[in-house]
Amino acid sequence: MSVFKNVIVYRIESAWSQEYVAAEEALQGLRFAPCGASQEKSVGWVPPRGQEHGPLIESVDGQWVLEFMIEAKSVPGSVVRRKLDERLAQIEAGTGRKPGKKEQKDLKEDIVRELLPMAFSRHARVTAWIDRENRRLVVNAANVARADEVVSSLVQALSGFGVSLIHTKVEPAAAMSGWLHSQEPPAEFTIDRECELKASDESKSVVRYAKHALDIDEVRQHIENGKRPTRLAMTWDDRISFELTEGMQLRKLVFLEGTDEAAPCADKKEDDFDADVAIATGELGQMLPALLDALGGEQEIVAAAEDVAPPKAEAAAAAAPQEEEEAPF
Repeated sequence: MSVFKNVIVYRIESAWSQEYVAAEEALQGLRFAPCGASQEKSVGWVPPRGQEHGPLIESVDGQWVLEFMIEAKSVPGSVVRRKLDERLAQIEAGTGRKPGKKEQKDLKEDIVRELLPMAFSRHARVTAWIDRENRRLVVNAANVARADEVVSSLVQALSGFGVSLIHTKVEPAAAMSGWLHSQEPPAEFTIDRECELKASDESKSVVRYAKHALDIDEVRQHIENGKRPTRLAMTWDDRISFELTEGMQLRKLVFLEGTDEAAPCADKKEDDFDADVAIATGELGQMLPALLDALGGEQEIVAAAEDVAPPKAEAAAAAAPQEEEEAPF
């Protein structure tokens, strides 16, 4: 199953009701174009099925699937520093003066612009799923900075589109603490063999368990001493394994053996895309409500994120994902 690996879930504002044709036409204005010779970054929408000039929204069993492309070019810092040192030495040798900070900054920017046409590009594809009936946006991203780029583009393109991050009545960290301490996970869920516990005091000490039984006194003692789970591996109904994080993100999603049997188009071997989408959206469409119920239900939306601002390049870089599925830029 390759459609979703790490997901962040948003609630779509009820005011948005755009139909397929209008949404497809609106996204055409933000279709991806590769970086120009001196362009550091380019983003936009590409056909999710991978067909050139194909539609930007694929509808499978009423579920909309889109794909956001990010291309970034970067020049190694060591190369820029070496070139800068060479130019500074030339200026000092020719004029007898040392360039000031502003001049050095300008020189550095000039060097980057000169080298960009020779820089290699890195690409990242981010899948997005719009469930119009249940008003959910699911973004296949391991961090909020990357997901925000997708959200910002949708807000820009789709008329009246607005979302907010889903918040539950019980914080995930508090719920995970209770499940680990009591060893009583919610109905339909099991606790697996990985978790991370972090102290909330100044020590910020961290304890990690990997491939280790968690129904032990040591884990309970850590919780009683004030450590809070930041992530916990779980399985839903023997169908999907995942890690729940304290920020209500789902990571390391794996659709287990047998889930393909439930897909409406699982027998369409000639079209893996439709089958994968049907399985992923069908299974997640059942698991997400169950998880929300386990966390006490969803809090009422206070304000929509209609005016989500595109993240700054440096902020996105600082929050670069650590998962293999996303390019590290």
